[in-house]
Amino acid sequence: MRLSAMGDVAMTVPVLRAFVKQYPTVQITVVSRPFFKPFFDGIPNLSFFAFDEKERHNGFLGLLRLFSDLKQLKIDAFADLHNVLRSKVARTLFALSGKKVAAVDKGREGKKALTAAENKLFEPLPTMFENHIQVFQKLGFTVDLSNPEFPEKAILSPEIVSIVGENYQKLIGIAPFAQYESKVYPLDLMREVIAKLAENPDNKILLFGGGKKEIEILDSISSPYKNVINMAGKVKFQQELQLISNLDVMLSMDSGNAHIAAMLGVKVVTLWGATHPFAGFAPFNQPLQNALVSDRNLFPKLPTSVYGNKIVEGYEDAMRTISVDSIVAILK
Repeated sequence: MRLSAMGDVAMTVPVLRAFVKQYPTVQITVVSRPFFKPFFDGIPNLSFFAFDEKERHNGFLGLLRLFSDLKQLKIDAFADLHNVLRSKVARTLFALSGKKVAAVDKGREGKKALTAAENKLFEPLPTMFENHIQVFQKLGFTVDLSNPEFPEKAILSPEIVSIVGENYQKLIGIAPFAQYESKVYPLDLMREVIAKLAENPDNKILLFGGGKKEIEILDSISSPYKNVINMAGKVKFQQELQLISNLDVMLSMDSGNAHIAAMLGVKVVTLWGATHPFAGFAPFNQPLQNALVSDRNLFPKLPTSVYGNKIVEGYEDAMRTISVDSIVAILK
């Protein structure tokens, strides 16, 4: 599962929470991959429809079956918060059947200007949350995000407690990886951050990641410390969400983990390399000072990319301009 996809889905959650609170008589059905169902658990008036990309809903005929399946739910309007080929097909079929439809504007022109090497227009673009609100506005619903509500902290299962323990005053999550290398804080510096945080015995530091290589790296980082635990590969995804909801703060790259923690109401500190919060992907309800960015005086072409997938020669060390001390200070 791509982290960017995970972040995309997580960013819809705060908007949908606000929507169901402000329109309690409207029933919402979220269509997404089954993996993402836990994101929406507990949201009233919201049901989840699992998109079967491998079999039933695979290919063009599968999208026709998806339309047929959704039509049985007697849908009145279709809000496309993703605006990719599959959702465009479903949206078009609903429009042809006479239903109201609206799609998110991804603001490609603004993003192109923000990431341009020459004549860069360095100013904040609308956030994805604002873009999602616009979709509902087109369908006749005004959504106010100024007073967000978040779920209660989850009660941790005995299994999680046995891994994490109970003797700590502050629970700090760290997700040091991202889909692209240009968004990853150098590991030697991240080790310094963790070492400084681990000096305080009242801190419990939990490391998040996935995949064999990441698990090996996180094991090597955590092994010298009693109060640093690698959670990767130890709990199921739903348990991981429960654990994240109990964090005091999450340190993340520009990645899905930042958006998951934010949708659960956790303080999030993000580190930005090739990308920048001005592109609209800063985590929900977080002050701008919680986003630590690379030095644009030394690296004036930043941001060089919206997603971090563009490599610019000479910019490999941009994130080294974010100091270890500045990260530790904001996490304290």
